[in-house]
Amino acid sequence: MKRRIIRIDESKCNGCEQCLPGCPEGALKMIDGKARLIGDLFCDGLGACLGHCPEGAITIEEREASPYDQREVIAGIARQGKAVIEAHLKHLKDHDERASLRQALDFLNKHGIAVSPESGNGQALRSGHNSGACPGSRAVSFGMGGESAEPSETGPRPSQLTHWPIQLHLISPHAPHFHGSDLLLAADCVAYAMGRFHESHLKGTTLALACPKLDQGQEIYLEKLASLIDEAEVKSLTVLIMEVPCCSGLLHLARRAVEQAHRKVPIRYLVVGLRGETLQEGSL
Repeated sequence: MKRRIIRIDESKCNGCEQCLPGCPEGALKMIDGKARLIGDLFCDGLGACLGHCPEGAITIEEREASPYDQREVIAGIARQGKAVIEAHLKHLKDHDERASLRQALDFLNKHGIAVSPESGNGQALRSGHNSGACPGSRAVSFGMGGESAEPSETGPRPSQLTHWPIQLHLISPHAPHFHGSDLLLAADCVAYAMGRFHESHLKGTTLALACPKLDQGQEIYLEKLASLIDEAEVKSLTVLIMEVPCCSGLLHLARRAVEQAHRKVPIRYLVVGLRGETLQEGSL
């Protein structure tokens, strides 16, 4: 799969080892006086090590790489002691990597390894709140206030959005507004093409936006959608995509998530034309 992963310019690396503490996953090792990426599956591509390199020898590139495997990572980290475990959990929490954080905590709980509440715990996952992450990705529920206001043809039209954030990479499946909701998964361009997107489709739903062509982290998207089905127990999934061929990947992703999830929910889909018209609709 193609994903973001670090690249080390060996000609710039001076062997100072300052990058190593920023990589508790163990993806970096000092070999022959140079920092080396020892395995793609250990690198999450978040780049926490970049800021520690005084020579600018580490960058992030997009290339074919093995999928990041959190279970393999936490198994190796667990052998390094509590300090390294908690550094790794804090790293995941600060970058709002909730799916990976949940996998790590599940592994630690299964093996009876205790961690302090501050380093990352079930409460952070259940609440959807992360004080260490960017404020723009903090889960906020607006309620259903816009639903009661009738849209006016001449005046302002009330927003039907009930929560924030809405980008699939940023949302937390554990945020309370998703529980028991009807989930609308829409390609980024749909709302711009459809003149009455809010009234016709957004009203009464929770929203997740994604672009199957440009967004990175499709496997993370798959985990989040499966988590929304199993843990948030969404009642239904509606997928809105554009008519362009690359957009069909979003519907394919939704189908895979339902197949992977333990619960089964109905999938309804609409294909939207470039001028906002509905070209096709159906169910899976």
